Amino acid sequence: MKRLSIIILLICLLGGVALSSSTSRVSYTVSVEAQYELRDVPVSAVVPLPGVPYKSVVLKTKPGQIVPHQCEYASDGVRVTWMIRHLKKGERQQYAVVFTKEAIPLARDAVKVVQSDESVNIRINGLPFMNYVFKGAPKPYCYPIFGPNKIAVTRGYPMDAIPGEDTDHPHHRSLWFTHGDVNGIDFWGESPQAGRIVHRKFDALENGPVYGRIVAVNDWVTRDGKKVCEDRREIRVYNALSCRMMDIEVTVRATDSPVRFGDTKEGTFGIRVASWMDADKGGEILNSRGDRGAEAWGKQADWCDYFGKIGNDMVGIAVLEHPSSFRHPTYWHVRTYGLFAANPFGLRDFRKDKTLDGSYTIPPGGEITFRYRIVIHKGDADKAGIASAYLAYAEQPTVSVVKCSED
Repeated sequence: MKRLSIIILLICLLGGVALSSSTSRVSYTVSVEAQYELRDVPVSAVVPLPGVPYKSVVLKTKPGQIVPHQCEYASDGVRVTWMIRHLKKGERQQYAVVFTKEAIPLARDAVKVVQSDESVNIRINGLPFMNYVFKGAPKPYCYPIFGPNKIAVTRGYPMDAIPGEDTDHPHHRSLWFTHGDVNGIDFWGESPQAGRIVHRKFDALENGPVYGRIVAVNDWVTRDGKKVCEDRREIRVYNALSCRMMDIEVTVRATDSPVRFGDTKEGTFGIRVASWMDADKGGEILNSRGDRGAEAWGKQADWCDYFGKIGNDMVGIAVLEHPSSFRHPTYWHVRTYGLFAANPFGLRDFRKDKTLDGSYTIPPGGEITFRYRIVIHKGDADKAGIASAYLAYAEQPTVSVVKCSED
């Protein structure tokens, strides 16, 4: 049942005026209506290009206040993205998108992305959020990762020695994407026989007032250096104020030969939560089906949340899987000792039926895509509104466009 309707009506402020070289401004009205509460949600509207020269695209509230936004251009229009801070169920918010010949200063870059020799550092409003580490290990990974209260939410080992932390499974590097059987090669573990994921290049490193963006291309290679497949991963970190939020999209592509992702529980999109968050130590696991603790292991669900208490603060990491992600809803390889992974392949273990085969073969030139939103939040899943956050991520806005202009 569709619970969110974001109706974007792009209507000319003054209709029936033909475009001409003297046109100084082209405007559209953008109306957003929520059928449930929205909080710190990125929203986009695709607006047609005006057909006349312009210097700036500006998003304003109806009273005229400029809203921080970012634009992505295509041949048929511009995608304008901004954050809705809070919109109650049933409320509507209107904006104006204006193409103007004036050079309007952009909002400051709230999310900054800075590359160094081995990692890319991301800061949100001056505060550290995350490093994307692309060299110095058998696979790229994200570490450290900080929550909205400046507390690290993933385990430090094996990157850092933190007193009191668990030191099992050294291949659990904070946040990563690999799989334990790709053409028979183990990319999940880090033994001398294991495969490696090698950074090739960055296609994009972008700062912005709404989001920062990393687009990386990697080669999956055997221990002898033979290429098995490649991936393109995009990480988009948003300027959310009530939480920390990022979207991760990974597309795995077979190049010259078929690529088989085997049926194993050892995969695929993984997080190792900080030891203080472990369910074995008082933390909690909850999925969208209502399964808790160990009962969430091997279950299919739209989302899963892992949260625990440190001092007086309750902090959690929720992983939301997009409906367009490969084999949605995924199975969750989530353990009470702190492993937190989404794995759509390990059917034999998860369903306890050795006659099943959850493997998948990508044909040469083919690809599969995995999409997740990570929400690092205060409070438990209910207080953080994770169910509503999933709906805001899963459902696409309905966009209607009426082409017109204003002189």
